[in-house]
Amino acid sequence: MPTTTRAHKEVEENKDAAKHRDFMRAVLLDLQALERMLEEERFEKGVRRIGAEQEMFLIDPTWAPARGALKMLDKLADPHFTTELGLFQLEANCDPQLLAGDGITKMRAQLDELMDKARRAASELDMNVVLMGILPTMRKEDLGLDSMVPSPRYLSLNKIVTELRGGKFGFSIKGLDELIIEHDSVMLEACNSSFQVHLQVEPKEFARLYNLAQVFAGPLMAISANSPIVFGRRLWAETRIALFRQAVDTRSHTHHMRETEARVSFGTRWVQKSIVEIYQEDIARFRALVGTDLDEDPMAMLDRGEAPKLKALRLHNGTIYRWNRPCFGVTDGKPHLRIENRIMPAGPSTIDQIANAAFWFGLMLEAGAKEEDVTRRIDFDQAGANFYTAAREGLGAHFVWLDGQEISARDLVLDRLLPLSEAG
Repeated sequence: MPTTTRAHKEVEENKDAAKHRDFMRAVLLDLQALERMLEEERFEKGVRRIGAEQEMFLIDPTWAPARGALKMLDKLADPHFTTELGLFQLEANCDPQLLAGDGITKMRAQLDELMDKARRAASELDMNVVLMGILPTMRKEDLGLDSMVPSPRYLSLNKIVTELRGGKFGFSIKGLDELIIEHDSVMLEACNSSFQVHLQVEPKEFARLYNLAQVFAGPLMAISANSPIVFGRRLWAETRIALFRQAVDTRSHTHHMRETEARVSFGTRWVQKSIVEIYQEDIARFRALVGTDLDEDPMAMLDRGEAPKLKALRLHNGTIYRWNRPCFGVTDGKPHLRIENRIMPAGPSTIDQIANAAFWFGLMLEAGAKEEDVTRRIDFDQAGANFYTAAREGLGAHFVWLDGQEISARDLVLDRLLPLSEAG
């Protein structure tokens, strides 16, 4: 006969298991709705939008991380700003712009305006903001749970990931120096800040453009890397790539679990036909970490001519961190697809970030118009190897590029990709 405590625990576990099953059923129903929308061509066409998310660190007068995010939000009173995982972080979201005419200029102007506003608010609170991939003054003791934004979602995510990992989080990164540490939560993820950009694409071109984004990940990483120091150790040119991968890795150390893919990854293969392939793979590989109240029937909405938000599918997708992430959204009642580029670190300045983003947008437009199928010219594993080489070595990296040609990152960008991007 179970004790009261044990019985209560079993009831809670059964309740959690039932909620998990309900959520996964909702995810699968959303996926069916997505396939139907693709078949019925319900997506927005003829429009190319861009967007950006700016993550930043808050620091005190000694350049140490300052846990002032909630005070900053109160002071700013601006819906463009939101929290990140750490209380010493903030995120600013730019409005979508058309990638035509002065769209990139408008994005830069708004980004500068938001950063100026953040700096003014921080100054009034005896803080400042800084843009970089990893704050060099961050210490392990800055990353306790008391530095986590007290959000039920973050607390639940930390609890689940910690349980899946079996307790301690082990980190091992080798560069010029070596970092081997253990931590007791997902808070090492809060060491990272990025500048994420979005590119709206049409369903028929998604596979081709997504594969191009994967190929361009290496050179984009090489020119944007700026995070070589963590806890005083000199590691990768962009250590954020290695640190983030390990910070939210839900795999335990048991042998049978080692064969599964990490939640932070470059991916496993080229996309053949549509965005659905990525979602199918992620649903098969990864259990849901968070759930939500399910308040829509996507098929019924489609029957009524409405666009469902696919809330369950998007929430599941938000816990899987591909460096190029597929995204579904709805604007003015019309569904659209985007590629979210998560490769670039924050900083060192807004103009650096906008230049890197414009470089990527131009490459995607021009190569997207010219390159029929890049997958015939380079192996998927080689594209991934180029990305990780660039993360380790920055502009000093050497790549095996299209058609097997060996070339330095510097020569590739200066002689080939910049002219291609400018044309785009």
